[in-house]
Parts: sequence; C-alpha cells; structure tokens
Amino acid sequence: MQALRAYDELSAARTRFLRVDELCRRAAEKFPGFLPSEDALAAEARLPLRDKKGLEKEQGRFLSEILANPVAGTHLCHAMLLPREDSKAKLADYERSGEIDLGTVHLKRHGKASVLTMKNPRYLNAEDESTLAAMEIAVDLALLDPKTEVCVLRGDAVTHSKHAGKRIFGAGINLTHLYEGKIRYLWYLIRDLGFVNKFYRGLALPEAHPEVDSKEKLWIAAVEGFAIGGHCQILLTMDCTIAAGDAYLTLPARKEGIVPGAANLRLPRFVGDRIARQAILAERRIDCASDAGRLICDEIVAPAQMDRKLEEIIEKLTSSGVVSAASNRRAFRAGEEPLEAFRRYMAVYAREQAYCHFSPALIANLERNWKKK
Repeated sequence: MQALRAYDELSAARTRFLRVDELCRRAAEKFPGFLPSEDALAAEARLPLRDKKGLEKEQGRFLSEILANPVAGTHLCHAMLLPREDSKAKLADYERSGEIDLGTVHLKRHGKASVLTMKNPRYLNAEDESTLAAMEIAVDLALLDPKTEVCVLRGDAVTHSKHAGKRIFGAGINLTHLYEGKIRYLWYLIRDLGFVNKFYRGLALPEAHPEVDSKEKLWIAAVEGFAIGGHCQILLTMDCTIAAGDAYLTLPARKEGIVPGAANLRLPRFVGDRIARQAILAERRIDCASDAGRLICDEIVAPAQMDRKLEEIIEKLTSSGVVSAASNRRAFRAGEEPLEAFRRYMAVYAREQAYCHFSPALIANLERNWKKK
C-alpha cells in the first residue's frame, strides 16, 4: 500500500480533512500492517526512549511521502491549519467570559489583545504532551475571538528552584519527558504543522487555499529569562518580539540530537546563514540585547518595564485599526516562505526527525548533556 494511495482513499480524494494523528490512526486500522497499530503504539509508549523499537519511524516515512507530493502535501498542511473541533466547541464560552484556563495554557482577553500565557512551571514552561493540545486550542481561540485585534504570547512565572517566581518564556522540549519516552514522534508534526504554523499563517478556511484566505492577527511575543529550543523557534513566527535586556536565545538541537522544528528554514532569514548554522550546529547563545539578538527581537527593555512596553505596543498596533494586517502578512509570506516551500521542508523534517527521535545518538546526547545534570 503506497502512502499516496492510502491518503487519497482516507481523505476521500482530498474532499475530507484529516489531522496527522487521525490520518495515521485510520491508515493503521484500514490497512493492517501498513503502520503500527494502536495497541502496538500503546505498548511502545510505556517504555523509556532507549528501550523503544522505533515503530513510529513508519509514520515518519508515511507522512514524509505525503508531504513530498505537491497536491496531497498541500492538502495535509491545509488540514492542520484548520481550527480544532474542540476549539470550536469552546469558542462560545470564551467569547462570553473572555478567559479560559487550559491547565498548561491560560488565555485572557485584555482590552484589544488576547494574552496567551504558557504555564508549565515545574519544567520552566517546557513543551510536552501536556501542553500540545492546550496550546493549539488557545491559539485557535485567540485568532477566532471577534473582540480582540492582536495576540500576545508570554511565559508564566515558574517554580523551578533556580528561577522560582520569575517569568520565563520557555525551555523548549521537556527533556525529562523525552528521555522517559513520554513524547511520541507525532508530537513534532502536530506541533509544527499545527499551532506553530498557525502563529505564522493564521487559521485556514475549509473552502479556500490557505494563501488566498485565512483568519489572522498580529502576534507579539514577550521574552523574559530565555527562549530555548522550541521557544526560540516560535519567535521566528512572531510579528513583533519584545525582549528583556537580560534575556537570551539558544537552539541546542545538536546537543539534544534532534532537528529544531522549522528553525533551519526560518532562522537564516533573520540572522543570515553563518549565525544560523552556529546557533543550530554549534550551540551559539544569542543574547537578545546583542547585535544578532536585535535581528530577532524588535525592542529590548528593562525587565521591570515589560508590562508597560506591552501596553504601549498593543496601543500602537491597534490605535489605527488592523484592517490590513492579514493582507500584509500574506504578502510577506509570498516572498519569504510560501506554503509550497514550507511543505517541501516539512517532507524532509518528517523523515529526518523520525530518524533522530529514535537514534542511539539522541539517548547518548541526553545522558551526556542532560541526565547527569
């Protein structure tokens, strides 16, 4: 059974949208032996990463082949840019109350802004399976809310002993959970085809190509403490980034042994090829207040002035209305990263990340660079 034939059948000749996890589940059910079954995956999920058999590599090959095809791959990207069904179910409540607590994510309407706060305090606001759905639901609601014009992304105060009580933007992927085998391979694809791409492209409409019509708002990031790994990747999708003067960015993907989402595609646009390679391949730290940091961050402020600066930026962006924001975002993307370029990148990413996630080198890197700490 070829991947494209399976996709055509499962999507009813691309008239039905399926998210990547649902697509893999249905493919395993309909074509036994083609992809690992739910029972096999459930058994694998109980094992630490070092003891897994790597069954999910087949999912990577399957999704890579689909994404590599211009027609099927674009359709799959479109499916992942649609609002989640559980987001639509929560929209009426959020419109009425202006606030929703999703556990690891909190969303609140503040004047003309929807403020999304990342909350995983024990793990320095790191991303894991507990944050994945909550983050995408919050992004959907922030974009769908008719009462706000811009969105703000910020990390909450953490409880980790070294930074207790301080706001931290985020520490990237939860390395504890990664080592313990609690993060599945599909997590990466759901994340980067889902909410991270929604930051950059907005929400798609079922009836229109994502580059023709979409529901979009400007996103403002407030970076305090640090943005490591996946949280640094997120900054590359923002329209405006405000950073505290003592904050810094890193992409320690080589040390972790994985591909850093779409950073390989996006970071060179900000800082150039040399600095991008130094950051991704040689663990270069980028201080937000440095020359390289200012290529990513729009403004640097004293840590105590972050709240005031956010209010100022929100007022500046909304005082004259944001009627052209979506149009200008689409125009920027046409030149810098059309959906076709993203689709081709994700075809490579789906394949290579599957290999990296189950590579012995990842285990060795985690044990050498993280576990013994």
